[in-house]
Amino acid sequence: MHFKYREWNPNIDKKSPNQSPFDTLMDLFEELLTIASGDVSQALRWMADIDDEYGITNQFDDFDLDDFVDELKERGYIEQDQEENMLVITRKAERSLRKHSLEEIFKHLDKGAAGRHKTDHTGEGLERQPETRQWQQGDDLTNIDSVGTMMNMFKHSSIDQMDLKERDIRVHNTDHHTSVATVLLIDLSHSMVLYGEDRITPAKKVAMALSELILNNYANDSLDIVAFGNEAWKVGIEDLPYLKVGPYHTNTQQALQMARHILHRRKYANKQIFMITDGKPSCIIENGRLYKNSVGLDRKIVNKVLDEAVKCRRDKIDITTFMIARDPYLQNFVRELTEANKGRAYFASLDNLGGYIFEDYIRNRKRRVK
Repeated sequence: MHFKYREWNPNIDKKSPNQSPFDTLMDLFEELLTIASGDVSQALRWMADIDDEYGITNQFDDFDLDDFVDELKERGYIEQDQEENMLVITRKAERSLRKHSLEEIFKHLDKGAAGRHKTDHTGEGLERQPETRQWQQGDDLTNIDSVGTMMNMFKHSSIDQMDLKERDIRVHNTDHHTSVATVLLIDLSHSMVLYGEDRITPAKKVAMALSELILNNYANDSLDIVAFGNEAWKVGIEDLPYLKVGPYHTNTQQALQMARHILHRRKYANKQIFMITDGKPSCIIENGRLYKNSVGLDRKIVNKVLDEAVKCRRDKIDITTFMIARDPYLQNFVRELTEANKGRAYFASLDNLGGYIFEDYIRNRKRRVK
């Protein structure tokens, strides 16, 4: 695995002008800890290397990396595992990593990108929109567009006599927020770290941030996480920082199948699958054995994946694929998958992956109904 470093700038990403030495180092530590898949010793070694080269702690008075480690222990972020004789992170640190990822993604969200996906159905709900329509019997009068209504009335009234008619009344559309059951699929195949590009760290950050968003802001929603390589398996939210890429192929079919089975048990009207992947499906389980083919797109494997996408469509489960690779033939596969499910696809870079997913998730919680 290869990483790109730049000269350390202590002013980057400061939360406030008076940020403490601990908080400054904590930002860097959490970033490195995510890359190191929760390995405290590795993250601290990288911090020491960066400090030696760029002198991060030289800006502080009487606070070095040893003091930072001591404070991490005092604040309950790391502890000594007596059985393994090594430093490990605590539940508090896991929560902090999720919060850090959430803040990082929201900080870079492009506010101007909202509103690109529109629906054909409008009606009463919880959030007023700028669009208006003619008033209908039963509409909430608190949503009346007073300016639009008055302008309509002026068209057929005079200064001496104002004549308000029912057809003049305009009301604002409103969005109705629904509960959503989501399964997030994360590709852990070997290609996620091939070619000198770390693709798994952004995927983990998105998973941690999305889980933190739902836990704190959308308590009525559900989120399940499934990792997939040669096979698919469920991952707990608390396990996200420790995810690592393995020597795996890509069993997309089993990942979608497991997600579909999970959503069958969720009693929600709205169900969706988010899949983060950078590669083609390259294996399936056939007669209890692994069938694999890493050369090109094997139609036997691809057709199994497309069959699963159709099953999801029949069960009214939308699949949104976030492809973080630019190979044309891989993009063609994603288009096939999207067409089979009637879902959505984004060809996202690693920098904007979180923005795409968060905009789509929040937007999908809104349904306009009559």
